[in-house]
Amino acid sequence: MEIDQFSSTALNLKEILVGYGSAQEDVFKGQESFSGMKLLGPIEDENGTKLLKDEDQKQLQEPEVDELLEEFNCGHDMQEFNETTEPAKHDVESAEHNKQVPPLLASLELLRNYGSRFKRLSEQNITKPSLDPHQISTEEIMRVAGARYVQYSAHWNDSFCIPMHPYGLDFGGLSEEENREVELVQFLLGAAERVGCQQFERASKLLLHCQLNSSANASPVQRVIFHFAQALRERIDRGLGRMTAKGSEKNEEVELIQKLDTKVALTCHKNIPFNQVMQFTGIQAIVEHVASETKIHLIDLESVSGVHDTVLMQALTERQDYKVQLFKITALALSSYKAMIEETGKRLARFAESLNLPFSYNAVFVTDFAEIRKDDFEIGEDEVVAVYSPYFLRGMVSRPDCMENLMRVIWNIKPVIMIVLEVEANHNSPFFVNRFIEALFFYSAFFDCLGSCMNHENECRMKIEAVLSEGIRDIVAMEGRERKVRNVKIDVWRRFFARYRMVEIGFSESSLYQAHLVNKEFAFGKFCTVDKNGKCLLVGWKGTPLHSISAWRFL
Repeated sequence: MEIDQFSSTALNLKEILVGYGSAQEDVFKGQESFSGMKLLGPIEDENGTKLLKDEDQKQLQEPEVDELLEEFNCGHDMQEFNETTEPAKHDVESAEHNKQVPPLLASLELLRNYGSRFKRLSEQNITKPSLDPHQISTEEIMRVAGARYVQYSAHWNDSFCIPMHPYGLDFGGLSEEENREVELVQFLLGAAERVGCQQFERASKLLLHCQLNSSANASPVQRVIFHFAQALRERIDRGLGRMTAKGSEKNEEVELIQKLDTKVALTCHKNIPFNQVMQFTGIQAIVEHVASETKIHLIDLESVSGVHDTVLMQALTERQDYKVQLFKITALALSSYKAMIEETGKRLARFAESLNLPFSYNAVFVTDFAEIRKDDFEIGEDEVVAVYSPYFLRGMVSRPDCMENLMRVIWNIKPVIMIVLEVEANHNSPFFVNRFIEALFFYSAFFDCLGSCMNHENECRMKIEAVLSEGIRDIVAMEGRERKVRNVKIDVWRRFFARYRMVEIGFSESSLYQAHLVNKEFAFGKFCTVDKNGKCLLVGWKGTPLHSISAWRFL
């Protein structure tokens, strides 16, 4: 029996797969039309003098608080998870609310654009950028599968008959193994579409094929399919009542990251270019903004390893004109990480001593980040403050009140610069299928990177992929308040930061030079792409942005 095409449902995977890329910004156009804003503090001083340059003023013409929190949380998605055999009520309401771009059309556009990008690459003869000339990248496999799925999903049926020829696009250059992987991805897409339509039994049949033919220790494509299939299976079990949803305030992905042992962390740091490219770029920017200061205070937001701190220490000791009288670090962390943070402090103190650098380390421990207060940081009157935020704010997107409190505290401290590292992805859609496709292509690029950079470090690679798997699980299997992974792109952060009179300042040519110089040191550095987006940098893999690094000052 032929499977329904679900044309009347609120969610349809084919519509997501049609238009990714430039069209993705239009998907949430209804939620992103902003006008007016309220700022903390005056725009003019007491004498009526204009405080902002025209360029700065333009950056600050952004949304009201309620509109921006809707941008972060996509209010419809904050309801408790409650799937039935019918389309979820909040999805139907969201579709009605966002009439400018219906979820069906938006979904179809998302997937079709992925496929069309592969076609453009084929025409440019750059479809095989990996070191192995006989193998295309993991993300490109996904694009081919998306294109095929959009064009031929109508021919799928419950006995798993999949038309293999012709496809309407020239994919004849794929190997037999690559074609099998494309076919397997099609099963995954089919399962996701049916899950989005609450057709769990049909989804289970397709998903079983994925699980039987993928492994956590096979090719990057199979590994991606394996982890996404696991997450889909859990979502199905929840939808059928086989698994009870348990609320938790913990972000399991962040917990696993913090608990990675030193060997894995160092191996990752040594082999994958992303962290070092962004660290050296950010540290160079901080050094430039405290160039004439002798007492420097760095507020480190929940960074356990302190690797970037050692880079900053070395840079400060190399200064010729202004000898550092005191370098102070205040680490902010949850009480559960107290032992690790204190050990990091001791290690940094020993390193500072070896450099003859006057050093002070303080740790602020809280049971909840909502408890943060300005007085916790003990800022000296003659100290200049910089803030380093490595992937910290993403964990607060699901907690707007906590985010508001933190940003007000930082605004009151008035650092000379704030460096923000974040994941460059849109994993915060209220629609399951949108999140699924965004996550599928994002993690495909990440797994492709791990497959190249850590090919000979199998044990470490699998531990890192276990962390990524938790992120996939959170995005795909969870719903409502249970979902902690809510990555948003730099444009969303810009709108949010504008509320706190934060102005993006960009990076100097020296910082950009540092980024490219570091990148060249890696064996696979040529696949790590560094591109400018406005004044920030987007760091990615084979052209797919994965991370952003931006610099800000407070007015």
